[in-house]
Amino acid sequence: MEVELSTMRTRPPHPGLSGEAASVNPTSAASDDTSTRQGRKSMEIFENVPTASLHSHPDDVPATAIPALTAASRLKARIQFATLCWTLFLAGWNDGTTGPLLQRIQNVYHVGFALVSMIFIANCIGFITGAVLNVWLTDRFGFGTVRSLAQVAGYVMEAPAPPFPVFVLGYALNGFGVALQDAGANGFVASLKDNAATKMGVLHAVYGAGAFCAPLVATQFSQLSRWSFHFLASLGIAVLNTILLIAVFRFRSQDECLTEIGQPPSHEDSSTADNRGSKYRQMFRLRSLHLLALFALLYVGVEVTIGGWIVTYIQRLRGGGPDSGYISSGFFGGLMIGRVGLLWANHMIGERRAVFLYALVAIGLELVVWLVPSLLGGALAVSFVGVLLGPIYPLVMNHAGRVLPPWLLTGSVGWIASFGQAGSAVFPFMTGALASKAGIKSLQPLLVSMMGFMVFLWALVPNAPRRIE
Repeated sequence: MEVELSTMRTRPPHPGLSGEAASVNPTSAASDDTSTRQGRKSMEIFENVPTASLHSHPDDVPATAIPALTAASRLKARIQFATLCWTLFLAGWNDGTTGPLLQRIQNVYHVGFALVSMIFIANCIGFITGAVLNVWLTDRFGFGTVRSLAQVAGYVMEAPAPPFPVFVLGYALNGFGVALQDAGANGFVASLKDNAATKMGVLHAVYGAGAFCAPLVATQFSQLSRWSFHFLASLGIAVLNTILLIAVFRFRSQDECLTEIGQPPSHEDSSTADNRGSKYRQMFRLRSLHLLALFALLYVGVEVTIGGWIVTYIQRLRGGGPDSGYISSGFFGGLMIGRVGLLWANHMIGERRAVFLYALVAIGLELVVWLVPSLLGGALAVSFVGVLLGPIYPLVMNHAGRVLPPWLLTGSVGWIASFGQAGSAVFPFMTGALASKAGIKSLQPLLVSMMGFMVFLWALVPNAPRRIE
């Protein structure tokens, strides 16, 4: 630039004109004078701009600047992702807790299948409330806020084994907190540009790890007089989760957190967004959103129903003892392994086809649990069902990132995750209601029918994005 400006100022007169003609031509003189003034003005402007900002290519920036910024951004990104993994570990821990304790809860409170299922209804109310309020709360209070305190309050209420209505209310608060945090974590990871599919798999593998660990601990507490002190362990995890969320995300919006790690947020043109109305209105006009949310509702319902009721099923129909709680750990352990161990298969088969394949084989294994009266065979089949069901949820979230508009992705994935969590309450409650009438043997027919309907819904989900009208 400096060379070009100096050349412009020292350029000789046009070769077709003599020096005298050039000097007496008023138009040419005025033009040269204007060019000179503009050149000097441009030089003054450029001299006041920092050198690095003039370069249009990263390679032109001093070599010492980029590595430091990249290293800092990558470190922050890892810290953010690790914090979200801990949030999902808590969600998994929460979902894996109930199964081994269910029989003890019935004995302590002297309630049957139908009444003990009220804890699932309370959970469902919390989940749905969180799903509805998620977008508004995120826009108003930022990402990773103190809403995690809802879980802390829930565990505080459950730990002393209070009267049954208060115990049930604790499940409602837990559901509200899990729904908000699950929505935020899934929406954040789905918005990442760097290896989002693998990170989504790892995120939900950590969920599986939490759900795997919880039954190991809950099974031990279920045999103690102070069985409800299991919720003190849950409380410790929840308090640490709250501290991490506040320290890492500091009440900022998701866009601000993404910008901090060097990823500019995706936005639609503001005038178009205004013409189309509010974020809620745009989201709920998407057919893909509703199909994915229904699929998630069924999937999470199947997952938590197996984890929550399989212990009772094994104890009542297969002669399992108190240690049957470990079968729930086997299921969730399979879930964790499948979400990481089958990543290569997802890429090789294709993510959409993989969902069909995993679901169909899982139905076959569930038929084994139903029709083969073997304690060991049933336990092994349940573990392999976990392996096959494990990758499906992350694949659904990845698919949402492809078919939903980028500017609505966080809110939409949050709705799918929160609405899906309601399945972890609705279908276990249905199982309890059916069991009170027809016995726990009704568990397997219900699971097989739910998994079959999952396959049908997945066939209806579009494979390509559709524009909002």
